[in-house]
This record gives sequence, structure tokens and C-alpha cells, in this order.
Amino acid sequence: MTLMKPHLLTQEGLNKLTAELDNLRTEGREKVADRLHRAFQDGQDDDFVENAELEAARNEQAFLEGRIQELEDILKNYQIIDDKGGPHDAVRVGDWVTVSEEGFDDEERYHLVGAAEADPAAGRISNESPLGVALLGAKVGQMVRVNAPNGVLEFRVVKIG
Repeated sequence: MTLMKPHLLTQEGLNKLTAELDNLRTEGREKVADRLHRAFQDGQDDDFVENAELEAARNEQAFLEGRIQELEDILKNYQIIDDKGGPHDAVRVGDWVTVSEEGFDDEERYHLVGAAEADPAAGRISNESPLGVALLGAKVGQMVRVNAPNGVLEFRVVKIG
């Protein structure tokens, strides 16, 4: 038997995923069941061989059940990230990291989290992403290199925390 590595989650991420799972199991399933019922009833009155609304409702149900299974799997095997571990000099999962891309003046701030709660648009990057991997273990002032589709990008670690 192969052991799966645990999903790294912040306490906030754990709370968010747990709430999402509870919502999908209750309200989400109820909405899909209502949609399926309406689509099935509407299909009884149609002469069409295929019912597009019924097919769409079944697809929605499959997506919902897939997301429920994904969340259950994450919540069966997770590890809380200790993001209050006191001062330290190298980037680790759970840290907020401020970086500046070489050749640009702007600074960007990211929260380095596990893949299950990554949301780049919200500044939460995965420790498994190219930038996340490059930042792990880096110190303030250090340059890190990231292989990107357009070539290698260099970032300087400005601040940890």
C-alpha cells in the first residue's frame, strides 16, 4: 500500500474546505436534485428523443459529486501548516513572501500554501508551483529562478512574513 502525502492546509483553508463540503452535501445536492426533477418532468411532455436540460442537470450532478469526492479525499489526509512558527530566515510553507521580479520595480506579496487551497488571483500560490518550489528555503535578498513558458524569470526575495 502506498501512503499518500498529506495535503498541506492553513487553518483558514481547512475551515473553508470544510464549509464548502458541508454546503455541497446539503444545499448543492438539493439544488441539483430539484433541477434533475424539473428536467425529468419537462422531458415527459416533450417529443424530443433527447432532453438537453436533463443532460445538463446530470452533468452538474456529476461535477458536484466529483468535487465532493475531491474534498472528502483532501479532508481525510491533511496536515495543518504551522504559519505562526516565529521568526525564521528562510521561506517555508505558510509564509507570506514579498518578491520583486528582476527588471521591474513592483513588489508582489504571496502566501505560500498547499496545492489544495492555492488561488493565484488571491495571492495564494502552491508550494508545488514553479514559483513556490523556487521560493522554498530562499532567504531575504536571495534571487530565485523560475522556468516559465516565456523563459527563465528571476525574483528577489524582499521580505518573509
